[in-house]
Formats: sequence, structure tokens, C-alpha cells
Amino acid sequence: MSISNLAQELLITPRTIRYYEEMGLLTPLHHEKMSQRLYGPRERARLTLILRGKRLGFSLAEIKEMIDLYDIDRTEGLQLERTVAYGEKRLQELEEKIQELILLKGELTDYHQQFTELLKKRNQEHPKKEDNPPQQ
Repeated sequence: MSISNLAQELLITPRTIRYYEEMGLLTPLHHEKMSQRLYGPRERARLTLILRGKRLGFSLAEIKEMIDLYDIDRTEGLQLERTVAYGEKRLQELEEKIQELILLKGELTDYHQQFTELLKKRNQEHPKKEDNPPQQ
């Protein structure tokens, strides 16, 4: 499969695929006669895992390590252990972020309520005068 076909299928740009190649995440076959990169099922599967890992918030270094472990240990034991460890770390990071967002939402809600009440009070004390009454 060509780079453009793979990019189109996965809804990414060829530039993104080339970047992942530069980072050592993908190793396509090079067709010498056509000077073209060819992507087989292995590279498509790796790219799918890379995109999933990015969506879940893992770094490219973490993704590369998790994917490369499959080549080291075909039983997938090491890969699963590392993926579980990184997953637990990411879940903890997300939980911390959720707590931060809950606090931020509470603070913003308090300010909104205070400012709404202040605006209401101000409008009662100083009603707006219409500069240009509607024409009939």
C-alpha cells in the first residue's frame, strides 16, 4: 500500500506518516524500481496503535517502547506489563486533571454568580436609559 493510500485510509497526512518513520516508529519497505515506500499489514497495524496511543495521551517515546516490546518478546508478556504500567500512570494523570478541572469549574461558577449578582444590583440602582428610542 502506498503512503497516500494509507494516509487516506487512516485520515491522516502523508507528512504524519513520514514523521513517524523519522522517529523510528514505522519501517516501510522501499520499492527500489519505483523509489516508493510500501506499507504492509504490519506497518498499518503499528500506525493504528500509534494513533490510538496518541489519542489516549501517550508520548511517542512511550508508544515506541510499547510497540517495540512485541519484537523483543513475542509472548507479549513484556509488552502487556509495560502497557499496563503506562496505562495506570496515564489514568492517574487524568484523575489529577479531572480534579483540577472540578476545582476550576467551582471557582469559575463562584465568580460567575458573584458578578451576575453585582451586575443585577448595579442595573437596579442605575437602570439603562435608551439613547435612541425605537422609531414607529
